[in-house]
Amino acid sequence: MKALVTGGGGFLGLHLVEVLLQKGYDVNVFCRGQYDTLDALGVNVIQGDLASAEQVMAACAGQDVVFHVAAKTGPFGAYDEFERVNVTGTQNVIAACIGNDVKKLVYTSSPSVLSFADDLSGVDESWPYPDFMVSAYQHTKMLAEQQVLAANGTDGLMTVALRPHAIWGPRDTQLLPFIIERSKQGKLAVIGDGTNKISVSYVENTAHAHVQAAESDRVGGKVYFINEPEPVEMWSWINSLLRELGVPEVTKQLPYGVAYGLGYLIEKAYQWLPLKGDPGLNRAVVAACGKDHYFDVSAAQRDFNLHSPVPMDEAVRRFLAYFRGRV
Repeated sequence: MKALVTGGGGFLGLHLVEVLLQKGYDVNVFCRGQYDTLDALGVNVIQGDLASAEQVMAACAGQDVVFHVAAKTGPFGAYDEFERVNVTGTQNVIAACIGNDVKKLVYTSSPSVLSFADDLSGVDESWPYPDFMVSAYQHTKMLAEQQVLAANGTDGLMTVALRPHAIWGPRDTQLLPFIIERSKQGKLAVIGDGTNKISVSYVENTAHAHVQAAESDRVGGKVYFINEPEPVEMWSWINSLLRELGVPEVTKQLPYGVAYGLGYLIEKAYQWLPLKGDPGLNRAVVAACGKDHYFDVSAAQRDFNLHSPVPMDEAVRRFLAYFRGRV
């Protein structure tokens, strides 16, 4: 079975490549850069740009399944760049799958396609898309997800979209390293009362979930949450990891309304002046840090036997073993 992974050199992508190799897949990777880790694994690497329809078409030739993991992420930035990668890139992947008679397309979406300004407490896939988005990432991921689902059944192509939330684990370069560094600098504050619950997705389990979905014949045209079944209390969980790593815990607090208003003003300042770089705080970040965001995975458990090979206590052990000495 031949599989192509877009973004296979990234955090989730690399773990997915490793799982596919363990399961005997012939793995190919489409990505922008060169990665020693991929060379060491012996996979075929195709360098290219998702925005190039010709390059994506060539990369998908001869593949049985495509895992579209690559995306532009982040809570802030110019809309056109998010659109170029997340929307145009996904359109190119869909067209290339159809043009090459690929049988399955597994798309890595995100719960960010829902409105994070509200509490999402145990919601399932029936929760509707919002009328208003607070970030370019959220909006473009929503558009891409809709395109993937709409393409299901076109010339025999099966498509499915997966929504992992708060992916974490060894080799993470974004989420928890950002939290660790900001905490060390004293630049992090609990948003709200600190009791909000979130779903988390351990990276190895998330990679396995992608393969579990790809190997099912019951998922065509559907979207699934694929996080760990039980939520965590966000700030207590983060502080427990920081404590184990010897990093100062987050003790400052900022009322949710104050933080949300401040995020809005910072966004406007970056638009009007304009300023460059990452402002660090905006409405999307505030909502992600201060609201409930946990999701029901029963549909995935039913349709493709979603399960986590790595239990949470072992996931924490592996995370700490990797990051000790790196912070």
